Amino acid sequence: MLAAVSTATALLLAGCSADRAGGGGQPAGAASPAAADDILLQPLAAPGPDPFTASTARTDTAQASPPPVPSSGPSGPREVTGSTPGLYGGVRSRASCDVERQIGSLTSDPDRTRAFAEAAGIPEAHVGGWLRGLTPVVLRVDTRVTNHRYRDGKATAFPSVLQAGTAVLVDRYGAPRVRCACGNPLRGPAPGTGGVHRGDPWNGFDPERVVVVRPTTTVVTSLVIVNLVDGGWVERRIGSDGDEDRAPAKPPACDPDTCHLTGTPTPDSPSSDGTRPAPTTPDPSASDPASPPEADPTSPDPSTPAPEEQPGDPEVPPMPETPEVPDMPVVPDPADPGEPWAEPVAPADPADPGLPPMPDPYPEPSTDPYPDSSGDVPPETFPG
Repeated sequence: MLAAVSTATALLLAGCSADRAGGGGQPAGAASPAAADDILLQPLAAPGPDPFTASTARTDTAQASPPPVPSSGPSGPREVTGSTPGLYGGVRSRASCDVERQIGSLTSDPDRTRAFAEAAGIPEAHVGGWLRGLTPVVLRVDTRVTNHRYRDGKATAFPSVLQAGTAVLVDRYGAPRVRCACGNPLRGPAPGTGGVHRGDPWNGFDPERVVVVRPTTTVVTSLVIVNLVDGGWVERRIGSDGDEDRAPAKPPACDPDTCHLTGTPTPDSPSSDGTRPAPTTPDPSASDPASPPEADPTSPDPSTPAPEEQPGDPEVPPMPETPEVPDMPVVPDPADPGEPWAEPVAPADPADPGLPPMPDPYPEPSTDPYPDSSGDVPPETFPG
Protein backbone atom coordinates (compact mmCIF):
# COMPACT_ATOMS: atom_id res chain seq x y z
CA MET A 1 0.00 0.00 0.00
CA LEU A 2 2.79 2.41 0.95
CA ALA A 3 4.62 1.59 -2.27
CA ALA A 4 1.51 2.38 -4.35
CA VAL A 5 1.08 5.78 -2.67
CA SER A 6 4.71 6.63 -3.27
CA THR A 7 4.44 5.68 -6.93
CA ALA A 8 1.29 7.81 -7.43
CA THR A 9 2.94 10.80 -5.78
CA ALA A 10 5.99 10.54 -8.01
CA LEU A 11 3.84 10.37 -11.12
CA LEU A 12 1.85 13.44 -10.04
CA LEU A 13 5.00 15.47 -9.47
CA ALA A 14 6.40 14.40 -12.80
CA GLY A 15 3.20 15.45 -14.55
CA CYS A 16 3.24 18.96 -13.00
CA SER A 17 6.85 19.44 -13.90
CA ALA A 18 6.22 18.37 -17.47
CA ASP A 19 3.28 20.75 -17.79
CA ARG A 20 5.25 23.72 -16.45
CA ALA A 21 8.09 22.95 -18.81
CA GLY A 22 5.73 23.19 -21.72
CA GLY A 23 5.24 19.70 -23.00
CA GLY A 24 7.18 17.50 -20.60
CA GLY A 25 10.62 18.53 -21.87
CA GLN A 26 12.02 19.66 -18.55
CA PRO A 27 13.43 17.02 -16.18
CA ALA A 28 11.16 16.00 -13.32
CA GLY A 29 11.52 18.13 -10.22
CA ALA A 30 13.13 21.08 -12.03
CA ALA A 31 11.19 24.36 -11.98
CA SER A 32 13.65 26.30 -14.11
CA PRO A 33 16.61 25.69 -16.41
CA ALA A 34 19.31 23.75 -14.61
CA ALA A 35 22.21 25.98 -15.61
CA ALA A 36 22.93 29.34 -17.14
CA ASP A 37 24.00 27.71 -20.42
CA ASP A 38 20.75 25.76 -20.76
CA ILE A 39 18.33 27.03 -23.41
CA LEU A 40 14.73 26.12 -22.68
CA LEU A 41 12.61 25.02 -25.63
CA GLN A 42 9.13 26.52 -25.28
CA PRO A 43 6.27 25.24 -27.48
CA LEU A 44 3.87 27.85 -28.76
CA ALA A 45 1.05 27.27 -26.23
CA ALA A 46 3.00 26.14 -23.13
CA PRO A 47 3.12 28.69 -20.28
CA GLY A 48 6.60 27.60 -19.18
CA PRO A 49 8.10 27.91 -15.70
CA ASP A 50 6.67 30.51 -13.30
CA PRO A 51 4.59 32.60 -15.73
CA PHE A 52 3.85 36.24 -14.96
CA THR A 53 0.16 35.95 -15.92
CA ALA A 54 -2.32 33.58 -17.43
CA SER A 55 -2.26 33.21 -21.19
CA THR A 56 -3.69 36.10 -23.21
CA ALA A 57 -2.91 34.50 -26.59
CA ARG A 58 -5.75 33.88 -29.01
CA THR A 59 -5.58 30.34 -30.27
CA ASP A 60 -7.33 31.08 -33.57
CA THR A 61 -4.30 33.11 -34.69
CA ALA A 62 -1.67 30.46 -33.86
CA GLN A 63 0.46 28.92 -36.59
CA ALA A 64 0.86 25.19 -36.04
CA SER A 65 3.66 24.55 -38.54
CA PRO A 66 6.60 26.81 -39.39
CA PRO A 67 7.26 27.92 -42.96
CA PRO A 68 9.77 25.97 -45.04
CA VAL A 69 13.38 26.94 -44.47
CA PRO A 70 16.18 26.57 -47.04
CA SER A 71 18.53 23.76 -46.12
CA SER A 72 21.62 25.74 -47.05
CA GLY A 73 22.79 28.68 -45.01
CA PRO A 74 25.06 29.73 -42.15
CA SER A 75 25.23 27.53 -39.07
CA GLY A 76 23.80 28.63 -35.74
CA PRO A 77 21.19 31.30 -35.03
CA ARG A 78 20.98 33.88 -37.80
CA GLU A 79 20.23 37.55 -37.25
CA VAL A 80 17.17 38.96 -39.01
CA THR A 81 16.12 42.59 -38.78
CA GLY A 82 12.83 43.05 -36.95
CA SER A 83 11.29 45.01 -39.82
CA THR A 84 11.91 42.30 -42.41
CA PRO A 85 8.75 41.45 -44.39
CA GLY A 86 7.45 37.98 -43.59
CA LEU A 87 9.30 37.59 -40.31
CA TYR A 88 5.97 37.78 -38.50
CA GLY A 89 2.48 36.61 -39.36
CA GLY A 90 -1.08 37.05 -38.22
CA VAL A 91 -4.71 37.02 -39.22
CA ARG A 92 -5.93 40.16 -40.93
CA SER A 93 -7.97 42.44 -38.66
CA ARG A 94 -7.40 40.06 -35.74
CA ALA A 95 -4.94 40.56 -32.88
CA SER A 96 -2.97 37.56 -31.69
CA CYS A 97 -2.99 38.78 -28.06
CA ASP A 98 -5.56 40.39 -25.77
CA VAL A 99 -3.56 43.42 -24.67
CA GLU A 100 -6.17 44.87 -22.33
CA ARG A 101 -6.48 41.56 -20.52
CA GLN A 102 -2.70 41.46 -20.22
CA ILE A 103 -2.68 44.92 -18.67
CA GLY A 104 -5.41 43.97 -16.19
CA SER A 105 -3.57 40.82 -15.10
CA LEU A 106 -0.37 42.72 -14.40
CA THR A 107 -1.74 45.86 -12.77
CA SER A 108 -3.88 43.89 -10.35
CA ASP A 109 -0.69 42.82 -8.52
CA PRO A 110 1.74 45.65 -7.69
CA ASP A 111 4.62 43.24 -7.08
CA ARG A 112 4.19 41.66 -10.51
CA THR A 113 3.92 45.06 -12.10
CA ARG A 114 7.15 46.19 -10.47
CA ALA A 115 9.01 43.02 -11.45
CA PHE A 116 7.66 43.18 -15.00
CA ALA A 117 8.77 46.80 -15.41
CA GLU A 118 12.27 46.03 -14.13
CA ALA A 119 12.65 43.07 -16.48
CA ALA A 120 11.29 45.01 -19.47
CA GLY A 121 13.38 48.09 -18.68
CA ILE A 122 10.50 50.56 -18.47
CA PRO A 123 9.09 52.79 -15.70
CA GLU A 124 6.57 51.03 -13.48
CA ALA A 125 3.97 53.76 -13.99
CA HIS A 126 4.14 53.32 -17.78
CA VAL A 127 3.45 49.59 -18.01
CA GLY A 128 -0.11 50.02 -19.35
CA GLY A 129 0.79 52.63 -21.95
CA TRP A 130 3.86 50.69 -23.02
CA LEU A 131 1.86 47.50 -23.59
CA ARG A 132 -0.73 49.41 -25.64
CA GLY A 133 2.07 50.69 -27.87
CA LEU A 134 3.17 47.15 -28.79
CA THR A 135 1.92 45.21 -31.83
CA PRO A 136 0.44 41.68 -31.59
CA VAL A 137 1.87 39.29 -34.17
CA VAL A 138 2.86 35.62 -34.50
CA LEU A 139 6.39 34.27 -34.92
CA ARG A 140 6.91 32.51 -38.24
CA VAL A 141 10.24 30.92 -37.35
CA ASP A 142 11.79 29.53 -34.17
CA THR A 143 13.26 32.50 -32.34
CA ARG A 144 15.82 32.73 -29.56
CA VAL A 145 15.16 35.31 -26.81
CA THR A 146 15.91 36.11 -23.19
CA ASN A 147 12.77 35.15 -21.27
CA HIS A 148 11.83 35.95 -17.65
CA ARG A 149 10.01 33.99 -14.97
CA TYR A 150 8.31 35.43 -11.90
CA ARG A 151 9.00 33.97 -8.46
CA ASP A 152 8.99 35.46 -4.93
CA GLY A 153 8.21 38.93 -6.25
CA LYS A 154 11.21 39.02 -8.57
CA ALA A 155 11.91 38.41 -12.26
CA THR A 156 14.67 36.00 -13.23
CA ALA A 157 16.05 35.87 -16.77
CA PHE A 158 16.73 32.67 -18.67
CA PRO A 159 17.47 31.91 -22.36
CA SER A 160 14.81 30.18 -24.39
CA VAL A 161 13.73 29.36 -27.94
CA LEU A 162 10.13 30.17 -28.85
CA GLN A 163 8.44 27.91 -31.36
CA ALA A 164 7.17 29.33 -34.62
CA GLY A 165 3.51 30.18 -34.16
CA THR A 166 4.02 31.75 -30.73
CA ALA A 167 1.95 34.89 -30.17
CA VAL A 168 4.14 37.82 -29.12
CA LEU A 169 3.99 41.60 -28.77
CA VAL A 170 6.71 43.48 -30.67
CA ASP A 171 7.88 47.03 -30.14
CA ARG A 172 8.40 49.86 -32.61
CA TYR A 173 11.85 48.48 -33.44
CA GLY A 174 10.40 45.14 -34.53
CA ALA A 175 11.73 43.20 -31.52
CA PRO A 176 9.63 40.70 -29.47
CA ARG A 177 8.97 42.13 -26.01
CA VAL A 178 6.18 40.03 -24.45
CA ARG A 179 5.21 36.35 -24.79
CA CYS A 180 1.43 36.24 -24.67
CA ALA A 181 1.15 32.59 -23.51
CA CYS A 182 2.62 33.54 -20.12
CA GLY A 183 2.79 37.33 -19.98
CA ASN A 184 6.56 37.22 -19.58
CA PRO A 185 8.70 40.18 -20.69
CA LEU A 186 11.24 39.37 -23.40
CA ARG A 187 14.63 40.85 -24.24
CA GLY A 188 17.25 40.11 -26.85
CA PRO A 189 19.45 37.04 -26.30
CA ALA A 190 22.84 37.30 -24.69
CA PRO A 191 25.84 37.37 -27.05
CA GLY A 192 27.03 33.97 -28.20
CA THR A 193 25.30 31.03 -29.81
CA GLY A 194 26.38 28.26 -27.43
CA GLY A 195 24.21 26.41 -24.96
CA VAL A 196 22.45 23.12 -24.43
CA HIS A 197 18.79 22.90 -25.44
CA ARG A 198 16.57 21.50 -22.70
CA GLY A 199 13.10 20.15 -23.28
CA ASP A 200 11.36 18.06 -25.92
CA PRO A 201 11.93 19.52 -29.38
CA TRP A 202 8.84 19.99 -31.50
CA ASN A 203 8.37 18.67 -34.98
CA GLY A 204 10.64 20.55 -37.37
CA PHE A 205 12.94 22.05 -34.73
CA ASP A 206 16.49 22.54 -35.97
CA PRO A 207 19.09 24.52 -33.99
CA GLU A 208 20.63 25.62 -37.28
CA ARG A 209 17.38 27.30 -38.31
CA VAL A 210 16.78 29.39 -35.19
CA VAL A 211 16.84 33.14 -35.74
CA VAL A 212 17.73 36.07 -33.52
CA VAL A 213 15.71 39.24 -34.13
CA ARG A 214 17.92 42.29 -34.44
CA PRO A 215 16.05 45.51 -33.55
CA THR A 216 16.06 48.29 -36.09
CA THR A 217 18.10 51.38 -35.34
CA THR A 218 15.21 53.64 -36.34
CA VAL A 219 11.55 53.60 -35.38
CA VAL A 220 9.27 51.83 -37.86
CA THR A 221 5.65 52.82 -38.35
CA SER A 222 4.31 49.51 -39.69
CA LEU A 223 5.21 45.87 -40.25
CA VAL A 224 4.55 43.81 -43.37
CA ILE A 225 3.37 40.42 -42.10
CA VAL A 226 1.98 37.28 -43.73
CA ASN A 227 -1.72 36.51 -43.53
CA LEU A 228 -1.85 33.03 -42.01
CA VAL A 229 -5.22 32.37 -43.65
CA ASP A 230 -4.40 32.87 -47.33
CA GLY A 231 -0.63 33.48 -47.36
CA GLY A 232 -0.96 37.06 -48.65
CA TRP A 233 0.73 40.21 -47.45
CA VAL A 234 -0.74 42.44 -44.75
CA GLU A 235 0.56 45.80 -43.55
CA ARG A 236 -0.07 46.32 -39.84
CA ARG A 237 0.51 49.66 -38.18
CA ILE A 238 2.72 49.67 -35.08
CA GLY A 239 0.64 49.87 -31.90
CA SER A 240 -2.59 48.71 -33.56
CA ASP A 241 -4.50 45.51 -32.81
CA GLY A 242 -5.24 44.75 -36.46
CA ASP A 243 -8.24 47.01 -36.95
CA GLU A 244 -6.23 49.13 -39.40
CA ASP A 245 -4.75 46.25 -41.41
CA ARG A 246 -4.50 46.77 -45.14
CA ALA A 247 -2.77 45.38 -48.19
CA PRO A 248 0.63 47.01 -48.87
CA ALA A 249 0.64 49.57 -51.66
CA LYS A 250 3.54 47.64 -53.22
CA PRO A 251 3.96 44.05 -51.97
CA PRO A 252 7.53 42.86 -51.35
CA ALA A 253 9.18 41.24 -54.35
CA CYS A 254 9.82 37.92 -52.61
CA ASP A 255 7.97 34.81 -51.53
CA PRO A 256 6.32 35.08 -48.08
CA ASP A 257 7.82 31.74 -46.99
CA THR A 258 11.43 32.68 -47.76
CA CYS A 259 11.46 36.48 -47.79
CA HIS A 260 12.86 36.67 -44.25
CA LEU A 261 15.47 33.98 -44.90
CA THR A 262 17.36 35.40 -47.85
CA GLY A 263 20.63 35.14 -45.95
CA THR A 264 21.54 38.84 -46.14
CA PRO A 265 20.75 41.38 -43.43
CA THR A 266 17.98 43.75 -44.32
CA PRO A 267 18.23 47.52 -43.93
CA ASP A 268 16.75 49.17 -40.87
CA SER A 269 14.76 51.81 -42.72
CA PRO A 270 11.58 50.47 -44.31
CA SER A 271 9.97 52.30 -47.16
CA SER A 272 6.34 53.36 -47.10
CA ASP A 273 5.30 50.32 -49.10
CA GLY A 274 7.03 47.86 -46.75
CA THR A 275 9.86 46.89 -49.11
CA ARG A 276 13.51 47.11 -48.10
CA PRO A 277 15.88 48.98 -50.38
CA ALA A 278 19.08 47.10 -51.11
CA PRO A 279 22.12 48.50 -49.28
CA THR A 280 24.35 50.58 -51.47
CA THR A 281 28.01 49.60 -51.87
CA PRO A 282 30.59 52.09 -53.15
CA ASP A 283 31.81 51.28 -56.66
CA PRO A 284 35.64 51.24 -56.72
CA SER A 285 35.60 52.17 -60.41
CA ALA A 286 33.57 55.28 -59.73
CA SER A 287 35.21 58.64 -59.24
CA ASP A 288 36.17 59.87 -55.83
CA PRO A 289 33.06 61.41 -54.24
CA ALA A 290 35.25 64.10 -52.73
CA SER A 291 36.48 65.25 -56.16
CA PRO A 292 34.48 67.93 -57.96
CA PRO A 293 32.01 66.71 -60.56
CA GLU A 294 32.95 66.77 -64.23
CA ALA A 295 32.18 70.12 -65.80
CA ASP A 296 29.35 70.39 -68.27
CA PRO A 297 30.74 71.53 -71.67
CA THR A 298 27.61 73.61 -72.22
CA SER A 299 28.01 75.54 -68.97
CA PRO A 300 30.54 78.38 -68.52
CA ASP A 301 33.82 77.64 -66.79
CA PRO A 302 33.80 79.34 -63.36
CA SER A 303 37.60 79.83 -63.60
CA THR A 304 37.26 81.88 -66.81
CA PRO A 305 36.79 85.61 -66.21
CA ALA A 306 33.55 87.18 -67.25
CA PRO A 307 33.38 88.62 -70.81
CA GLU A 308 33.65 92.20 -69.61
CA GLU A 309 36.80 91.35 -67.67
CA GLN A 310 38.67 89.45 -70.38
CA PRO A 311 41.86 91.21 -71.56
CA GLY A 312 41.93 92.67 -75.03
CA ASP A 313 38.31 93.61 -75.24
CA PRO A 314 37.61 97.24 -76.26
CA GLU A 315 36.74 99.51 -73.45
CA VAL A 316 33.06 100.03 -73.17
CA PRO A 317 32.28 103.80 -73.34
CA PRO A 318 30.58 105.16 -70.28
CA MET A 319 26.97 105.98 -70.39
CA PRO A 320 26.30 109.70 -71.23
CA GLU A 321 25.40 111.80 -68.28
CA THR A 322 21.89 113.08 -68.02
CA PRO A 323 21.83 116.84 -68.83
CA GLU A 324 20.96 119.03 -65.92
CA VAL A 325 17.48 120.51 -66.13
CA PRO A 326 17.57 124.33 -65.60
CA ASP A 327 15.56 125.78 -62.80
CA MET A 328 12.23 127.31 -63.64
CA PRO A 329 12.28 131.16 -63.76
CA VAL A 330 10.81 132.94 -60.81
CA VAL A 331 7.83 135.12 -61.73
CA PRO A 332 7.67 138.22 -59.49
CA ASP A 333 4.46 138.84 -57.62
CA PRO A 334 3.07 142.34 -58.41
CA ALA A 335 1.68 142.63 -54.91
CA ASP A 336 5.05 141.82 -53.39
CA PRO A 337 7.36 144.83 -53.31
CA GLY A 338 10.26 142.49 -53.12
CA GLU A 339 12.05 144.59 -50.54
CA PRO A 340 13.12 142.73 -47.47
CA TRP A 341 12.80 144.27 -44.09
CA ALA A 342 15.69 146.46 -43.38
CA GLU A 343 16.07 145.09 -39.90
CA PRO A 344 14.19 142.27 -38.30
CA VAL A 345 12.13 143.30 -35.39
CA ALA A 346 12.68 141.17 -32.35
CA PRO A 347 9.42 140.13 -30.74
CA ALA A 348 8.77 141.57 -27.37
CA ASP A 349 6.93 138.49 -26.21
CA PRO A 350 8.50 135.00 -26.59
CA ALA A 351 5.09 133.77 -27.65
CA ASP A 352 4.89 136.53 -30.30
CA PRO A 353 5.69 134.93 -33.70
CA GLY A 354 7.59 138.08 -34.66
CA LEU A 355 5.18 139.56 -37.20
CA PRO A 356 6.00 143.08 -38.40
CA PRO A 357 4.26 145.86 -36.39
CA MET A 358 1.26 147.57 -37.82
CA PRO A 359 2.04 150.97 -39.41
CA ASP A 360 1.53 154.04 -37.16
CA PRO A 361 -1.73 155.76 -38.18
CA TYR A 362 -0.31 159.03 -36.96
CA PRO A 363 3.01 159.41 -38.70
CA GLU A 364 3.34 163.06 -37.66
CA PRO A 365 3.53 164.06 -34.03
CA SER A 366 0.47 165.95 -32.77
CA THR A 367 0.85 169.71 -32.37
CA ASP A 368 0.66 171.25 -28.97
CA PRO A 369 -2.52 173.34 -28.74
CA TYR A 370 -0.73 175.50 -26.22
CA PRO A 371 2.52 176.53 -27.76
CA ASP A 372 3.33 178.70 -24.79
CA SER A 373 6.96 178.20 -24.05
CA SER A 374 6.30 178.48 -20.37
CA GLY A 375 4.21 175.42 -20.48
CA ASP A 376 1.63 176.90 -18.14
CA VAL A 377 -2.00 176.27 -18.85
CA PRO A 378 -4.15 179.45 -19.02
CA PRO A 379 -6.18 179.75 -15.87
CA GLU A 380 -9.34 180.46 -17.77
CA THR A 381 -9.26 177.17 -19.43
CA PHE A 382 -9.83 175.26 -16.17
CA PRO A 383 -11.48 177.67 -13.74
CA GLY A 384 -10.74 177.09 -10.09
